[in-house]
Amino acid sequence: MEIIESVKEMQSLATAFRAEGKRIALVPTMGYLHEGHASLMREGRSLGEILVASIFVNPAQFGAGEDFDSYPRDLERDSRLAAEAGVDVIFAPRASDMYPPGYQSWVDVERLTLPLCGGSRPGHFRGVTTVVCKLFNIVMPHTALFGKKDYQQLAVIRRMTADLNMAVEIVGMPIVREADGLAMSSRNAYLTPAERESALCLSRALGEARTLFRGGERDAALLREKIVALITAEPAARIDYVELRDMETLDEVAAANERTLVALAVKIGKTRLIDNCVLGEEN
Repeated sequence: MEIIESVKEMQSLATAFRAEGKRIALVPTMGYLHEGHASLMREGRSLGEILVASIFVNPAQFGAGEDFDSYPRDLERDSRLAAEAGVDVIFAPRASDMYPPGYQSWVDVERLTLPLCGGSRPGHFRGVTTVVCKLFNIVMPHTALFGKKDYQQLAVIRRMTADLNMAVEIVGMPIVREADGLAMSSRNAYLTPAERESALCLSRALGEARTLFRGGERDAALLREKIVALITAEPAARIDYVELRDMETLDEVAAANERTLVALAVKIGKTRLIDNCVLGEEN
């Protein structure tokens, strides 16, 4: 496995791979890898002759007061996990190369970025779409894989790729959970043991929403009320948002159906966690 930091070197290597007719699969990450990332990499291994994982804590998607400086980083550890998952190349650029002096070009997806995390984190998705667009131009993948835990991010990237006629297949992968149901996240490392236990209220709330839906409940306001009550019963939890939205448009819904996304953002202590489910899907 090779680790590349230079943008130009990565572009040259990707150009050579394509000239040889090799299919490139990309898994973009911010590092501090876990089994969720590894599942994307193993699937990517089956979709291309060359598997690239990017590791870049993107400053453009962090707002003032967010956890950019404290975000966990461990390239040595990440390299071991990536190698075990079959990665051929880690692209780990420097921020100064991705956003050099005088940088002023951004990619904006407008409507899909307004609700949910877009409402709580102004400018976040502009940073996400810009860096993903840059990664696509640098790594030149045929396929890119993203986890469904960041459901809005996946929807926004699909919209950007379609709107800008990017020749990249976007693959969404199921959420990977711990045995007790907690969605895997690099930010779980922030949680104390007590907070880790409190964080289970997110997956329990989603399970309750599914149970009520399967029992025939379709009133979105009532479903939301039940979810909010379950989460607020946990003293360590502070709700950022609880929303029921259409899984494609992310528009609000009054009546739930099998294509309804239940999306949560909850702070446990100082750690902001997100989770979601689509009511008609198993994962």
